[in-house]
Amino acid sequence: MHTVILVLVEVLIVIGLSRLVGLAFRSIKQPLVIGEIVAGIMLGPSLFGLIAPHLAVTLFPPETFPFLNVLSQVGLIFFMFLIGLELNPKYLGGQIEVAVLTSHVSILMPFSLGTLLAVVLYPLVSDASVSFTAFALFLGAAMSITAFPVLARIITENNLQGTRLGTLALTCAAVDDVTAWCLLAVAIAVARTGDFAGAIPTIIASIVYIGLILTAGRWFLQRLAKHYLRTRRLSQLLLAGIYMGVVASALITELIGIHLIFGAFLLGAAMPKNEDLVRELAVKTEDFVLIFLLPIFFAYSGLKTQIGLLNRPELWLLCALVLGVAIAGKYVGTYVAARISGINKREASALSWLMNTRGLTELIVLNIGLELGVISPLIFTMLVIMALVTTFMTSPLLEWTYPKKLIRLDVVEPELEAQTATSATGAETYIRPYRILVPVANPSTQKGLLQLAASIALNSQHPAVVNPLSLIEFEEDYAFESTPVEADRLIAQRRQQLEELINTLEPVEIRSHVRPIVRISSNVARETAQIAALKQADLILVGWHRPAFSSNRLGGRVGQMLTTAPVDVAVFIDKGSDRLESLLVPYSANIHDDLALIIALRLLINRETCVLQVLQVVPENQLKDELSYELNTMMEKLPSSVRDRIEIKIIEAPEPIQAVIQASEGVDLTIAGTSRAWGIERQTLGRYTDQLAIQCSSSLLITRRYSQVTAHLASVLTEVSSQEPTLRS
Repeated sequence: MHTVILVLVEVLIVIGLSRLVGLAFRSIKQPLVIGEIVAGIMLGPSLFGLIAPHLAVTLFPPETFPFLNVLSQVGLIFFMFLIGLELNPKYLGGQIEVAVLTSHVSILMPFSLGTLLAVVLYPLVSDASVSFTAFALFLGAAMSITAFPVLARIITENNLQGTRLGTLALTCAAVDDVTAWCLLAVAIAVARTGDFAGAIPTIIASIVYIGLILTAGRWFLQRLAKHYLRTRRLSQLLLAGIYMGVVASALITELIGIHLIFGAFLLGAAMPKNEDLVRELAVKTEDFVLIFLLPIFFAYSGLKTQIGLLNRPELWLLCALVLGVAIAGKYVGTYVAARISGINKREASALSWLMNTRGLTELIVLNIGLELGVISPLIFTMLVIMALVTTFMTSPLLEWTYPKKLIRLDVVEPELEAQTATSATGAETYIRPYRILVPVANPSTQKGLLQLAASIALNSQHPAVVNPLSLIEFEEDYAFESTPVEADRLIAQRRQQLEELINTLEPVEIRSHVRPIVRISSNVARETAQIAALKQADLILVGWHRPAFSSNRLGGRVGQMLTTAPVDVAVFIDKGSDRLESLLVPYSANIHDDLALIIALRLLINRETCVLQVLQVVPENQLKDELSYELNTMMEKLPSSVRDRIEIKIIEAPEPIQAVIQASEGVDLTIAGTSRAWGIERQTLGRYTDQLAIQCSSSLLITRRYSQVTAHLASVLTEVSSQEPTLRS
């Protein structure tokens, strides 16, 4: 009983640390799984055992290892089933000839270099109990691996699944995955029988079993799928039958003489790829496997990883040699094959870095090798370091080789980037459209936000585009929803929702200027800022929402956008009014209030029935704040038909906020800059109140100016005579 309690305590520690370290790695744009692998290593002799050896032995004594091993093996079986389940034939549909050549060369090159490396390593880090053939096969297989699950998530996260590079990488990785598992099966058979000749019966039995699964097994699974289609429900009885099939298939491949994981993978690959069935089966299976069982596998691997074994400079040199061979083999093999196939240099290089991703798949292979005694703890540690480094480097090297500005944005229609105009001399000039980027969290509730964006942007004098931006955020690397096929489904679903929202906008003419962008994102605020820069947006217009863990109404993602976005930002707090006829701008002479007034003037120009009150609140006996020189100049250029609808009102009041709140009772929209005078600070860190946002009677637009260079009004100002009178209060 004491051992069972100790195992439960270990599981508690493992799950908690895995989540914490995984989230830390996600914050630096690394896959969650890398953090979880590192967490497992931290619990082993490499860190915990080094700094607190007695406590480490107390918490992780050797007698608990068999229990952890059983849990980790169960986790591996069902994880491999999920990998097979997610291996969709659609991935094999793109550029298959190029992909087959590229993936096989990307295996052949590192496999060959790995077997040559075995000649150097075998006398140094192995012993006579292991045959050279088995050692060389395992080392070659370890060098050849590409982790399809991690690669697929990196492609999804970078919105590459719809590009030629993403499609080719997925196809290469899928072919690579199948080929590499076949090589590994041969390596295991050779390791268990001692030589290649002795492994032939095992290889034949494996081929026969694969044939049975892909014929009779698939026929039976199709019957299960038809039953699911009739009932539209994955019942507990049906789920139990599938799980029994997974375990039975795993046992058969173990009895044949390869490994448990192959049977589970094979059954997952043979499952009918009905979208609803696969989705429900994956969702019901993955949470327990990924949250509970897989971290135990990482911890069990970490307990066997001893970085302290690399205790001499020459061993670190060998480790560097292993890493260099692994990277060079994959990169050169992939790059050469891709270039021969006609892929350009940049895409070939990006594909090479993607194929270098090894991740969890590599860890599975290494554990099998260590379990069979083919590789020693020393070479195991070297290869774990190689797996971590090659996976860690993928995202930054991909960004360096194929930066986001070169990745096509997922836009519904061809973008109206510019229009031409003919000058008096007959020369054509290009006019960049005025652009507002509108992050839309929930399409069903944000019609008012889009309607306001259209009102600010669109007029007859200058081209304009409103981009509703919907970012789909995934919190987990291995969740089924983050697979490329499922991500495409979610993108199409969200795009449809945005189209339905756009079709409700009035008047009908504005709808053609509203063009949605839908993307996958790991960080909404950061991605919004990047897209704003890429699309050269003039303004980000974002809707307010209450943060989950802050009383500050401009905290959370909205606060992040206000503080980090490299363009002007406006936050809309919708109080439910559909009218936009009367505007109020509290003005206290700072750049953020300038932006508030500029947006109000743009609305005034675009809407002939709109009126504006500029409210200056001053304490008793204090001089009024003057409009900035820039605004005075712009006001002078306004036609009289616009100036006649502007009233500048100066009042004396001890509490500026209360004066604005009172004035807001008679207007449709109040536009205020992020100013301490109005109870709103630009940084919105909670030190100052957001009283105006809470108590304002009308809808409220809060503005933050990034740069005084952005000209929101210059494009719509009409030429007027220099003799026209200037605006006076």
